[in-house]
Amino acid sequence: MKKIIYQVDAFTKEAFKGNPAGVMILNENLNPKLMQDIANEMNLSETAFVNISEKPFEIRYFTPTTEIPLCGHATLASAHILYENNIIAENEIIQFKAKGGDLEITKNTNGIKMVFPKYEINKIDNIENFEKIIGFTPIDTYSSENNWIIAISKTENEIKQAKPVFNEMGKNGLGHLMITSLSERENIDFVVRCFAPISGINEDPVTGSAQCALVPVWNLRTENNEFKVEQISERTGQLNVKLVDNQVEIIGNAITIFKAEINIR
Repeated sequence: MKKIIYQVDAFTKEAFKGNPAGVMILNENLNPKLMQDIANEMNLSETAFVNISEKPFEIRYFTPTTEIPLCGHATLASAHILYENNIIAENEIIQFKAKGGDLEITKNTNGIKMVFPKYEINKIDNIENFEKIIGFTPIDTYSSENNWIIAISKTENEIKQAKPVFNEMGKNGLGHLMITSLSERENIDFVVRCFAPISGINEDPVTGSAQCALVPVWNLRTENNEFKVEQISERTGQLNVKLVDNQVEIIGNAITIFKAEINIR
């Protein structure tokens, strides 16, 4: 059995920036172990499998080591492939059914817009040993759905200079961590870096689903509901995000890097 798999750079208009994702478009379900094996072979932060045999399209996401409920950049990459290959017309809405929620995707002149759920957030005490493990002391810390910890820094430079000790993070409750601050640049509202060593991803280049928690946090702190975001990983990526009731709108761009034929025995 032969299948086509794509690699797409998401949240960028420039090749080899943003966050690379694998995308496989299917007309039937694959065995979860096979999907996990393919994701491990791709060795990207996430690979998405989209079953278009019926609507809404089922979408599943795998890191190299585990399945996860929701992934922003792999959703963006999947929608990009569906539109680019005319599987879905550019003026049509894409409805995805993910384990992390039902997703609505549209395309406009600014890019591809995804509607994601808003995560509940709670302020918590700062985590012991945080500065030793990450490199700075947060001014505030939050927890959110799907086990994310969000640490707020005083400066953008602290976010840039952070050097996490990955093998210590999971032992100290920091296995899924976002570090974020207001930006000191006029064209960016806040910056972020995301780490998920407990899921096999030390640092994720650009994390769309993180906005489900980040947008409520920054809405709470600034009373704004619309933000320009930059994820300041080595590859970098940009997102435009907006809080609308209990949903988070995320707009981004993507570019196809390659497609390949994969042999499945």
